[in-house]
Amino acid sequence: MDLLKHIRIEKGSVHVNGTLKFSHEESEFRVFARSLYKYHAMDYAKFYKMSPLSKLGFLASEILLMGMDTKQVAPENISLIIANASSSLHTDRIYQDTQESKPSPAIFVYTLPNIVIGEICIRNGFKGEGFFFIQESFDKEFIFEYADELLMERQTTLCVAGWVEIDMEGDYLADLSLLK
Repeated sequence: MDLLKHIRIEKGSVHVNGTLKFSHEESEFRVFARSLYKYHAMDYAKFYKMSPLSKLGFLASEILLMGMDTKQVAPENISLIIANASSSLHTDRIYQDTQESKPSPAIFVYTLPNIVIGEICIRNGFKGEGFFFIQESFDKEFIFEYADELLMERQTTLCVAGWVEIDMEGDYLADLSLLK
């Protein structure tokens, strides 16, 4: 298994392969995410309707895949393995608040953590395996071993693997790798 690229997003900064590529004085996720989206001139209208967790995964994957020619790989051979500790609890609580007035179907759709994988796959046309694990903390060894099994079995040629988490206190972390 080869590591092609790595991205880490947290506290208002973006590091790609260990090098700072973007920072924003405002680390509050909502402001930071919009700034990062605009900085990279991304064009995906659905972004503004996504849950914070999906926005984080989307931004991390978009930057991770920049400059990578994924079109040379069959969509069925690109897989995603993502984990976090809180599932979609952040969005679940937001949805729960809407139930006192008028429940929002637009928020409800994001109350499953695997929607992050779905958003990335829809955007990029990926059709490979998709796994979302709930772990107490980022177990990179487990995630990479799982990816390695998919790669060795030749079910997967490329794999986006790692951690995407946003909590109720506003802390966030995306730590994704592109593996071959």
